[in-house]
Amino acid sequence: MRDLRRELGKSLRRATSLVLDGLMPPRCPACGSLVQGQTGLCAGCFAGLTFITAPYCLRCGLPFALSNAAGAANICPSCIARPPTFRHGRAAFLYDEAAQRLILPFKHADRTELAPLLGRLMARAAGPMLTDADIILPVPLHRRRLAARRYNQAALLARDVAKRAGKPCAVDALIRHRVTAPLGTLSAAARQRTLAGAFALRPAMIDRLRDRKILLVDDVMTSGATLNACAAILQAAGAGSVDVLVAARVPDPRQREDRQTGHALAEADRRGKSHPRTHGDEHGSD
Repeated sequence: MRDLRRELGKSLRRATSLVLDGLMPPRCPACGSLVQGQTGLCAGCFAGLTFITAPYCLRCGLPFALSNAAGAANICPSCIARPPTFRHGRAAFLYDEAAQRLILPFKHADRTELAPLLGRLMARAAGPMLTDADIILPVPLHRRRLAARRYNQAALLARDVAKRAGKPCAVDALIRHRVTAPLGTLSAAARQRTLAGAFALRPAMIDRLRDRKILLVDDVMTSGATLNACAAILQAAGAGSVDVLVAARVPDPRQREDRQTGHALAEADRRGKSHPRTHGDEHGSD
């Protein structure tokens, strides 16, 4: 009887999908062109995303520059100098112009229907981290921002990833006590001061998370300071380990320049033209 109900449910979902496709032809959520499925990108927008593949830093997920060899044990110099509090970090793709067409509407324009697409890409990137996780938690949003936005984008992603993996998800395990200023332009020490005391773990979750392998989810990783702060709270409460998973990773400007220069030089060689001036030559290095 249970198998029959499952098959009937699948048939109903397929029929509903066909009806929806007929009434509202599926379109690419990034550019609006017609696509095959309700949650898929068109070929052009999919190809435009810069998916992160090896070699990348095993600690923070930052891809290594084309011109640079991987660091010791595949760990980037920043993580060697200042090891993150989380164990491993992974991102599905780089936070570039193509990624912004997905992340910004999802985060700021009520495009919550993008969560399954992003969750699918994140689950694929997570690999063994997702398989090994005991429970999945999102980075919390302050109640003031939650009231204004009406949803926590990290919680939507955490729920979707957890559902795909058949893992429990505790969306309210962590609390954000205060709104913090943007961290992107701050030094590492200033980021740490800004985030001091910003997060806490609900007391009721302490026993549930003790000795557990936790996968912490957010939409974008820039410096990793927010994820570090949350991971530190979880480890202090007795978590067995904390890994982090995000949809997009902000690239190191120096590595982005190396990639752009490498592609430009390769294209110039292919066409038999002289090498163009690099971004650094024209505008000055970052």
